[in-house]
Amino acid sequence: MNAFQDYFASLDTAAMMKAALRLIAVLLCLTVHETCHGLAAYALGDPTAKSQHRLSLNPLHHIDWFGLAAMLTLGFGWAKPVPVDMRYFKRPKWGMALTALAGPASNLLLALLSLLGCRAIYDYAPDTAAWAWAFTFLQLLASLNVGLGVFNLIPISPLDGSKVLFAVLPDAAYEKLMYYERYGFVVLYALIFFGALDGFLGKAVSAVFTAMVNLIF
Repeated sequence: MNAFQDYFASLDTAAMMKAALRLIAVLLCLTVHETCHGLAAYALGDPTAKSQHRLSLNPLHHIDWFGLAAMLTLGFGWAKPVPVDMRYFKRPKWGMALTALAGPASNLLLALLSLLGCRAIYDYAPDTAAWAWAFTFLQLLASLNVGLGVFNLIPISPLDGSKVLFAVLPDAAYEKLMYYERYGFVVLYALIFFGALDGFLGKAVSAVFTAMVNLIF
């Protein structure tokens, strides 16, 4: 029994708590992002996501394990893409663009709400360990949401920003780019692996997060 007590006493409880909070925050970021894609598509007339049970806040319906690992380690990642059938949209290109924008927009909104929660705790909550952990969680949630939102606005296929860029192109170019979209992951993985996005992405995320903090605090 003493051996077990010594083992648990040696664990860094604070580090374990931070890891658990980070996992919860990541799951929440990715789940909200994908659910909002599905809700936007459904609002525009596409029932595909609903029929495949993707209008759900259950993380298991959305998680891509590689994207989850990237989110946990790098601060930006992805989930399983929500199925969208653009044939249901009255204006297919713009329907795809609005559906794509719904994901990053939801993350940036959630980041703002999280920072508002931080401000409320800072101003009104008693100085206790529980509220300190709540502040830490909301701060982490805000930073991860900004990272995910900004990352997905990069106009590289298959990220959401590419759908917005494609929408302003002529139909022939749009159809060709959509056909080759499946190969965009190769380019994206290469850029991430070689760190080509690190400087730009870090500055963009920092700028957006700082602007939000300055707005609320």
